[in-house]
Amino acid sequence: MMSERIYLNNDWKFAEQFEASMTEAAYDDSTMQNVRLPHTCKETPLHYFDEHCYQMISGYRRVIEAEKAWEGKKILLTIDGAAHDSEVFLNGEKVGEHHCGYTAFTMDISGVLRYGEKNILVVKVDSREDLNIPPFGYVIDYMTYGGIYRDVTLHIVPAEHFALPANGAPALKVTPIVTDLAAKTAEVTVEAAVVGAQSVTFALEGQSITAPAENGTAKAVFTLDNARLWDGVDDPFLYTVSAKLDNGEETSARFGCRKFEFDPQKGFILNGRSYPLRGVSRHQDRKGAGIALTNEMMEEDISIILEMGANTIRLAHYQHAQYFYDLCDEKGLVIWAEIPYITMHMTNGRANTLTQMEELIVQNYNHPCIAVWGLSNEITAASAVNEDLLENHRLLNELAHKLDPTRKTTMANVFMLENTSPILEIPDVNSYNLYFGWYLGELEQNDEFFDKYHADYPDRCIGFSEYGADANPQYQSSHPEKGDYTESYQCVYHEHIAKMIADRPWLWATHVWNMFDFGAAHRTEGDRLGINDKGLVTHDRKIKKDAYYFYRANWNPEPMIYIAGRRNVNRVKPLVDVQVFSNVEEVILIVNDCQCGKMKPDSLKVCLFKDVPLRKGRNEIEVRANDSKKQLIDRCAWILQ
Repeated sequence: MMSERIYLNNDWKFAEQFEASMTEAAYDDSTMQNVRLPHTCKETPLHYFDEHCYQMISGYRRVIEAEKAWEGKKILLTIDGAAHDSEVFLNGEKVGEHHCGYTAFTMDISGVLRYGEKNILVVKVDSREDLNIPPFGYVIDYMTYGGIYRDVTLHIVPAEHFALPANGAPALKVTPIVTDLAAKTAEVTVEAAVVGAQSVTFALEGQSITAPAENGTAKAVFTLDNARLWDGVDDPFLYTVSAKLDNGEETSARFGCRKFEFDPQKGFILNGRSYPLRGVSRHQDRKGAGIALTNEMMEEDISIILEMGANTIRLAHYQHAQYFYDLCDEKGLVIWAEIPYITMHMTNGRANTLTQMEELIVQNYNHPCIAVWGLSNEITAASAVNEDLLENHRLLNELAHKLDPTRKTTMANVFMLENTSPILEIPDVNSYNLYFGWYLGELEQNDEFFDKYHADYPDRCIGFSEYGADANPQYQSSHPEKGDYTESYQCVYHEHIAKMIADRPWLWATHVWNMFDFGAAHRTEGDRLGINDKGLVTHDRKIKKDAYYFYRANWNPEPMIYIAGRRNVNRVKPLVDVQVFSNVEEVILIVNDCQCGKMKPDSLKVCLFKDVPLRKGRNEIEVRANDSKKQLIDRCAWILQ
């Protein structure tokens, strides 16, 4: 018998309150809701999020009909994501537990399954905050949600098979090292975890190696001459290595050959060339779905990010879905991956942070897109830098290097952390979250902060891990100012920061906070309760704010033209400024069929036409640009009161 994989996403019963009797075969589940995975334990509100509504211990129940032919095989159950503390029962017997809402886990249920019968599978999901399990929701600035929100899979494997360990690691571990950039030579080490097998035959690019299995692992080393490199968004080429057992069992893994380097003066270097990482952070939730995302939703997120021209994503503040990492591999996006060790150091949470780091790394080791492992985020915002916190970070850093010597570690530091703090000496590279010009201070203080840091520590790599300003698209202003929550000020903010970044190429990576608006229960800003609206795109992905198009003009070489302030429809003064974002050679402005001027975009891809006259009533605004491929036109209408 060959391995079989069965998705168990359909036919679940759900109750917001778990009862111990749910695990019994005689339990009457007729009053439970019929649900399909992925699922969020509470119907996601449209406009208001309250973290208390997710503070529950819910129950999921399902029947597994085990075939008689499965008897004698190994039966494994994998849950890809259940938020946040889970216990799994089969036929009334506990078969597993897991204490993280973002990583996968696998259980062997062979000895409990009743073959040729119906079996009752129950998952108890505790989505309450727990001081032993980061993140702790009352002090973090995003929604943790709850429920079984990723796939559940049943694996039926023969006695001799590729291992599926409890920590969620794939059976194959691939380590590609580019040994000679000029010749594009790569050494690829492939390790297979096996159960009951004597040997493994590996195959890669026409080469075949049979290696003995010793202590459950077989290893082969391949050399690729003139390898095609995984080269970011320019050429994200992926190789596939396969492995086969004597009984015909097969598995495979994708990987990419690339070299990541970090230089305090030159920034990030990909395959020997300067490759400034300029992009965004992403939370996985969205309006109407919470964190129960479909593959199509994740594809849409990637599409929006790529259209804007970003080449990096900071996946905040936890492990994201495997499918999303796969998409990043395929599209060439360089990734910062991190654990949810955030805002407040939890004295009793150390063991769990280490477990989460282990699971993050072993589950994602093969993804060529990942450049750094993040140790924590703003951890000193609500905690003193004491020996316990420092030791937690040292242990995380050591574990990351032990599990993966090929990648660097990093952390995102809150703006008030002094650059003399000993915590900055722990990771390989650092980044800061700064909000001067929004929460406090003036925009120029961002420039001053980084200049001082770079001058004080010229041998350290420093990046910009968060920056942003809230914007409700319903709020517009002809005279934007800090704190007004207008789409207009968000543009002012990002235009300044973009110039600051461009003048400092030594910033190894910069990430806008955030790509998408996201749920944050404590937020009461911009007339939208429970939403952090620093996103360049709204929570439902329907509106791309003006700042999105500013970055698109700067980052995406595809010719484009866009009128900013288009939602500021009602005007009160007859003379207005018309701001246009475009990356073409020249922009023509036409108002009410009359040409009002021509202008070349400045270094930030901005054209600002000053004191453009409007007439009473409706005014048609049009901008044009002749590109070598096509004529670009954008239009909007404003009304002079």
